[in-house]
Amino acid sequence: MKSPARPHVIANFAITADGKVSTHRNSPTTFTSPEDKKRLREIRALGDGLLAGAGTVASDSMSMGITDPTLQARRLQRGQTREPVRVIVTNSGLIHPGLKVFQNDRTPLVIFSTTAMPQDRRSRFPAFCDLWLFQTRTVPLLAALHILHADYGLKTIVCEGGPRLFRSLAAVPAIDELYVTFCPRTFGGHHAPTLTGLPGPLVFSPAIFLLIESKTVGDEFHTHFVAQTSKVG
Repeated sequence: MKSPARPHVIANFAITADGKVSTHRNSPTTFTSPEDKKRLREIRALGDGLLAGAGTVASDSMSMGITDPTLQARRLQRGQTREPVRVIVTNSGLIHPGLKVFQNDRTPLVIFSTTAMPQDRRSRFPAFCDLWLFQTRTVPLLAALHILHADYGLKTIVCEGGPRLFRSLAAVPAIDELYVTFCPRTFGGHHAPTLTGLPGPLVFSPAIFLLIESKTVGDEFHTHFVAQTSKVG
């Protein structure tokens, strides 16, 4: 039996020389150059949807929007909406309605959570939010991706973190492309997360990616990988 269709998933991360995506305090990802910030916006604009975990949305104070008129015009030329549908994943449901992301009402906001979300939170989201609750301990990501494809028509999604969400997507597996910016910084520390979170037992088969593009930009190294089982172009 054929599996339900899901969107093509692109992940985008910045990593320090010692393999960290943030500090032990889970600080906002401000350690990259203006060139990488521009690259992030360009990659974000590729997706019909933009996906992030609730912790990343909160720590990075994300609105998850695209305000650059040039990028908006390119999206319209490709037949996409002016800005992507925004998608947040939160297993606990403890996402605060006062976050910056809820002040941006230009595009729909889809929230995937579980029935662990407190009752008083469920009715506090703005009208432009769609709330999906699963009767499971964690959000079943494949089911969520199938919903995004079937109910929202999303063909491509860009994931901007965090590492726990990336790890869960990789375990499914559901990472088709990976953009990584390597930065000349070191954070250190056992509690500073790597691309797949904090050290722990291996819970999925190692993913194999092929490098299809790389370039040095200033003192950074910008790379683009594709999963060995995926096709691009």
